[in-house]
Amino acid sequence: MRHQFSGRKLNRSASHRRAMFRNMATSLLIHEKIRTTVPRAKELRRKVERLITLGRRGDLHARRVVMRDIKDGRAVARLFGDLKERFAERPGGYTRIVRVGLRSGDAAPMAQIELMPSKPKAAKKKAKKKAKKQAE
Repeated sequence: MRHQFSGRKLNRSASHRRAMFRNMATSLLIHEKIRTTVPRAKELRRKVERLITLGRRGDLHARRVVMRDIKDGRAVARLFGDLKERFAERPGGYTRIVRVGLRSGDAAPMAQIELMPSKPKAAKKKAKKKAKKQAE
């Protein structure tokens, strides 16, 4: 039985898996969207959302914890700068996974994982209603 074991193995050793997700997280933080298989995207979402939450915290310890996983200085600077401000009001759910079909070589289900825009739609609607009430 595999009770209490989280995460997919993806047919890789632990070191290979760790390196793969570090590279994918760095690419996602820099380019804001990447295309990969659905299981990889679902695992990457867990890792990246934790990193963004640490980036929102913004203190020295959070930066050092992030730098254990993300070795690229540009990605770390972006996480603690632009993305920190962008997701300041969002209470989670920083990424979106969109299925984009099957890979032509082996018919693996493909997905595009991307960072969400700055404000959630519900907050935009509430802000519009609030502004409308104040205008009256």
